[in-house]
Amino acid sequence: MKYHGKHLFHHDHRNDSPQKRRVFAGFEVLYTFVDFGAAFCFVVGSVMFFSEAWMTPGTWFFLIGSILFAFKPTIRLVRELRLLSMDDTSDLARKQE
Repeated sequence: MKYHGKHLFHHDHRNDSPQKRRVFAGFEVLYTFVDFGAAFCFVVGSVMFFSEAWMTPGTWFFLIGSILFAFKPTIRLVRELRLLSMDDTSDLARKQE
């Protein structure tokens, strides 16, 4: 997939500049927190399913975990669009020189 002539999800984008490395790292930390949150929700939900009295809260934990897992591709897409928009800004700055 291309965005303004650049490719999305291309590994070189994360190493282009120190600013891009910081942005990439920040998004990776967010992605990891979402991953841990989703895993936590699924583990807690699974334990709750051992008791009929806790099945409803366990179902909510599964739902929250599923939403967190569904949020992960959104984080990656936003990261890639941010990195690509940083390319466009630097390209414009070079053209002005």
